[in-house]
Amino acid sequence: MPKSPENLKSLVITPTYNERENIETLLARIHDVVPEAHVLVVDDNSPDGTGAYVKEQAAKNGWVNLIERPNKLGLGTAYCTGFTWALDRNYEAIIQMDADLSHDPGQIPELLKQLRDWDLVIGSRYIKGVNVVNWPLSRLILSWSANIYAKVITGVPVWDLTGGYKCWRREVLANLDIPTIRSEGYAFQIETTYRAYNRGYRIRESPIVFVDRTEGASKMSKGIIYEAVWMVPRLRLSRIRRAIRRKLFASREDKGKTEP
Repeated sequence: MPKSPENLKSLVITPTYNERENIETLLARIHDVVPEAHVLVVDDNSPDGTGAYVKEQAAKNGWVNLIERPNKLGLGTAYCTGFTWALDRNYEAIIQMDADLSHDPGQIPELLKQLRDWDLVIGSRYIKGVNVVNWPLSRLILSWSANIYAKVITGVPVWDLTGGYKCWRREVLANLDIPTIRSEGYAFQIETTYRAYNRGYRIRESPIVFVDRTEGASKMSKGIIYEAVWMVPRLRLSRIRRAIRRKLFASREDKGKTEP
């Protein structure tokens, strides 16, 4: 009999850069809610000692793991590193979340539960109205508009394509061709969900309340926004090109079959 989602070998991945003010609380809350899960912190050599603290915890607790990187290499590559690490160690459910406490660890059991019927579950800020706390109106409008733009252009029926709170079945990640992912930030979230959708995996949005960080500084930048703006049409064009190639290949095969 297959395992229920709640009993899958689970890993929570969280990238960090200067999250010392939040990481202690985050680790404790994750362990309180899902004590059977392991946590992987991917730290980009945080000057504030985030990596050093996690290293101490990993030495004392078998469920805490750390990957230390030499410098600030970005969110997308951090997750790709974490995904590969998880697949190599046969984790069956992989949860990705921010380290700034904007993603409530209390939602993890619900995300895992949804894996009973779905392959990718997204903790969605926009599936039931707008559930964002403490954002200025300008940022809320930017986020909402970006998601509508991405949804319309890519054709992926997801309201929160830029959301970073996700729960994956391992087979989905194993088929995303992780080494070819180069995007960061918002673009990374859009691209990975887009790839999963176009490979035919079942995607579910589960409502969450997103509470903006109260400690530390945001990592948002204009570069992250611009990358997402340009990534979306590129994804759509790549899909069109693949469809054209498939039609050409199919027509050549049909022609070859009809020739004497």
